[in-house]
Amino acid sequence: MAKKSVVARQKKREALVAKYAAKRAAYKAEGNFEALQKIPRNASPSRLRNRCQLTGRGRGYIRTYGISRIVFRDMARAGKIPGIRKASW
Repeated sequence: MAKKSVVARQKKREALVAKYAAKRAAYKAEGNFEALQKIPRNASPSRLRNRCQLTGRGRGYIRTYGISRIVFRDMARAGKIPGIRKASW
């Protein structure tokens, strides 16, 4: 499990990105880069990190399911993900 402060920081960034999305797009379309620099840095979508929905883990993220590889493995083994089962041959 990731530290709660890291997960909270990520949520704060997501809120800022959503808040300033329209403003950023307008400034970019105009080419007004001076105004764009005055927007908070954390409002940039490139500062977001894909994190596991359940644990907050930032590495080993599986985009299709929105969870980390470790959680995916546990859920697949428990049969909680439809259509996924452990391979055996």
